[in-house]
Amino acid sequence: MSTAKRKSIFPGFGLSLGYTITYLSIIVLIPLSAVIFKTTSLTFSEFINEVTAPRVMASYRLSFGMALLAGAINSVFGLLLAWSLVRYTFIGKNLVDALVDLPFALPTAVTGIALAALYSKNGWIGQYIEPLGIKIAFTPWGVLVALIFIGLPFVVRTVQPILEEIEIELEEASASLGANRWQTFRRVVLPILSPALLTGFALAFARAVGEYGSVIFIAGNIPMVSEITPLIIITKLEQYDYAGATAIATVMLVISMILLLAINGLQAWTAKRTGRTR
Repeated sequence: MSTAKRKSIFPGFGLSLGYTITYLSIIVLIPLSAVIFKTTSLTFSEFINEVTAPRVMASYRLSFGMALLAGAINSVFGLLLAWSLVRYTFIGKNLVDALVDLPFALPTAVTGIALAALYSKNGWIGQYIEPLGIKIAFTPWGVLVALIFIGLPFVVRTVQPILEEIEIELEEASASLGANRWQTFRRVVLPILSPALLTGFALAFARAVGEYGSVIFIAGNIPMVSEITPLIIITKLEQYDYAGATAIATVMLVISMILLLAINGLQAWTAKRTGRTR
């Protein structure tokens, strides 16, 4: 007995795929292709000179180094925050949970101004730590603070759903076999969380690399010291050096694509480890 095909309210595969490709081409592929195309106006030696200039290399070290450090810090404290929100009940829990998403909603310029006001010499925090020799605002450490702020939600929101799905019985079984809390966390919980934790780290790192608005107000923007790569790109555009700007942007694009591939690989690993299909 033959079964009639069910009618779907959604369009067919051909129309869906055509719309998807067209939309992505207009919104993503064409603008990115224009960046690469503009870069081709440079010779290979000119391109290398642009992207390896001492000032640009210093900005790479700052942008990628601080993004890496911020991602690592967020991985630790994001895990602790997600653990607290999932495993414990306390007064103000809903408020804390809502505040995690604040960096998503807050304009980056507002974030930068607020952080600069807090950590400047006369700020609420800066006035107490600067006499101790700890200067945050208008230094590379200010960049780190801003990147930690904007990257934390990526780790928390990636780890939180996985924590909610871990059954307490697994930890109880481990404890019944004689494992202490640290052994239970390291041998039972952490292996399950690792794929999500690495994915959150990669997302936070990728977000931090291209951050501009929240950084420029607190970084100080001193060449060779606290100048981020996106600021150099903006500076070159203001000087009508479009080829130089797109050359540096192309390097950032390549690194971003590598990060996206790594994130997809981590997501596939997570799906395989948890038995889910993507």
